[in-house]
Amino acid sequence: MATGRIGAVDPKTATGKVKELFEGPLKGMENLNIFRGIAQSPAALAGLAGLSGALGAGTFSAAEREVIQLTVGQANNCGYCLAAHTQISKGAGLSEDTIKQARRAQITTNPKLAALSRFAAVIQERRGNVSDQDIATFKAAGYTDGQVVEAVANFALATFTNYFNHVNQTPVDFPAAPAL
Repeated sequence: MATGRIGAVDPKTATGKVKELFEGPLKGMENLNIFRGIAQSPAALAGLAGLSGALGAGTFSAAEREVIQLTVGQANNCGYCLAAHTQISKGAGLSEDTIKQARRAQITTNPKLAALSRFAAVIQERRGNVSDQDIATFKAAGYTDGQVVEAVANFALATFTNYFNHVNQTPVDFPAAPAL
């Protein structure tokens, strides 16, 4: 199995914190190339699992979290994340059209998801230096101050995985995302 530029930890021989994570919050995902690569740093793997778990228990639905992942993944041109999150998004209830629209940050199928995707795109485009109007527009769609914070945290999670996959050249172990 291809592992990428930095190598990968074999879940069967993992020890310590990595084994604990592979047998706990990452059980069932421990053979994915991204997690096997990130496992080279137990601290990074723990951070990823912790942030992902915390955000999964946040106020955004799975579909909303996937919209951010798709928008940011496309902006960062991360083939691995686009492939993975296209599949995950289907399980979160997003249609093929909404998935493609989220990747373009141009959702027309749902106004609230459109505002979320656009806000993630603005965070990306302006490197976090959003305007008062950007926040007001996001909140006018029904989001809260806490969800502004959560959007930034989800953005950070997406950016970490995107950049890791670029650095590692992580082999994609999902069906490729459709071309736009």
